Amino acid sequence: MTERAGIALRTLGCKVNQAETDAFAAVLEGSGCRVVPEDACAVVVINTCTVTGEADHKARKAIRRALALPGAPTVVVTGCLATIDPAGVASLGERVVVEPDKSRVPEVAAALAGSAAQAPGGAGASTIARDVDAPPRAPAATPGRTRSRVQVKVQDGCDTRCRYCIVPDARGIPRSVPSDDVVSAVARLAAEGVAEVVLTGINIGRYRDGDVRLPGLVARVAATGVPRLRISSVEPRDVTSELLEVMASTPSVCGHLHVPLQSGCDRTLAAMGRPYDTATFATTLASVREALPGVALCTDVIVGFPGETDADHEASLAFISGAGFARLHVFRYSARAGTPAAGMAGQVPMPVRSERAAAMREAGEAGALRFSGSLVGRDVELLVERVDAAREGRPPLAEGVTREYVRMRVEAPAAVPGALLAVCVTGVAPDGTVTGTVA
Repeated sequence: MTERAGIALRTLGCKVNQAETDAFAAVLEGSGCRVVPEDACAVVVINTCTVTGEADHKARKAIRRALALPGAPTVVVTGCLATIDPAGVASLGERVVVEPDKSRVPEVAAALAGSAAQAPGGAGASTIARDVDAPPRAPAATPGRTRSRVQVKVQDGCDTRCRYCIVPDARGIPRSVPSDDVVSAVARLAAEGVAEVVLTGINIGRYRDGDVRLPGLVARVAATGVPRLRISSVEPRDVTSELLEVMASTPSVCGHLHVPLQSGCDRTLAAMGRPYDTATFATTLASVREALPGVALCTDVIVGFPGETDADHEASLAFISGAGFARLHVFRYSARAGTPAAGMAGQVPMPVRSERAAAMREAGEAGALRFSGSLVGRDVELLVERVDAAREGRPPLAEGVTREYVRMRVEAPAAVPGALLAVCVTGVAPDGTVTGTVA
C-alpha cells in the first residue's frame, strides 16, 4: 500500500446512512485497509442523501469538494443520490466512481486505493449483504466517531409514499435484517465494550422477520446484556401498545423516542399524505408518556410545504409549542424532483419558509430548555463520549448524553470515553446542555 492508500469516509443525511458508513469502515478495517482523514487519502467514499433538492445540492457540493482535495483522490459515490441519478453524479468528474450497490463499496474502494479488501468469509466476500447492510462491528477507527455508541441498521426501505419524499424510489420496499443476525451483532458489540446500541432503519416500525416484529426484536436485543439500547425514529402508527410495554419493562431501553410529526396542522398533514391528524398524534404522545414517565419525546417538522398559509403555520406552531417535545428538528420544505409535492400549486417563497423555520426553531429551543430543566434535581446516567483533560487546575470535563438524549457536561476526574456515570443534574446551560455532579 502506498503512503496515500488510505480511504476516507463521509456521510450525508440520516442516521441510517451513518450506520451504513460504519459498516463500510468495519469491513475495510477488518481487511487491513486504513480509514483516514480526507487530507491523507487516496479514495473518498461519500454516502449521499437525496431526500430533498437541498440534500442533492449538498451531495454534489461534497463531491466537488472531495475532487478538489490535495492528491487528487478518486471519489466513490454511493447512497440514495447514486441510486436515483447515477448519470448525473458520474458527470461531476472523471475521478468519480458511482456505486449504488452498497455491498460492493468496500471492495471497490479498496481496489481503487491499491489494496485488496477481503472481508471475513472468503475472497471478495463482504459482511455487508446486498439489500440490507449487516449490523457492523464497533467502528473503532472511523474518524470523528466514538465506540461509545453504535448505530445498528436493522431495516431498510419504505412504501408509505408521503408526497414530499423520494426515499421509496431510492431505498425500495421495506426489508429487514434477520433477527438472529441483529442479536449476534449486538452481543458482539456488547462484548467489545460498546455501551449503547441504537437500532435504526428507514422505517423501523415496519420491521418484520417471520413472527418477530419490532417489540420482539427489542426484547431479544436487550437480552444480550448491552448496557443501553436506544430505538430510533418510529412512525406514529407503529408506536403500539406492545412496543411501549416492552420499552417500559426493559431496563436497558432508554427513555427517549423520536416520533415524526412533519406538521402540526391537519390541512397540511392531509396535503403531505401523512396517515394521521393532530388529534391522533396527540393521543399517541399521551400513550407514550403514560407508559414511560419522564420520556424525552422528539420529532421532525417541515415548514413551508406547498399550500401552507400563514394560518396553517400558526396552527402548526401552536400544536408543537404545546406538545412538550424535548427536541425538535426543523426543515424548510425543499422540492425534490420526482415527488408529487414538487409540482403542487402554492409553492411558498423561500424567504417565508426561512421566517417560519426560524419561528419553529425558537419554539423548539424553548421546549428543549423546558425539558432539560425538568431533569434538575434528578439522578441520570451519562454516557461519556469525550473527555477534555486539558484544563489548568480543574478536573477533566466529561461530555456525552443521558438516556434521555440530552447533552451533559460534568467534571469527572476518572472518566473515560464509553463509561456510564451516575450524575445528579444541578443546572442547565443556555443551549440546553445540563450540568451536574458525579454521584
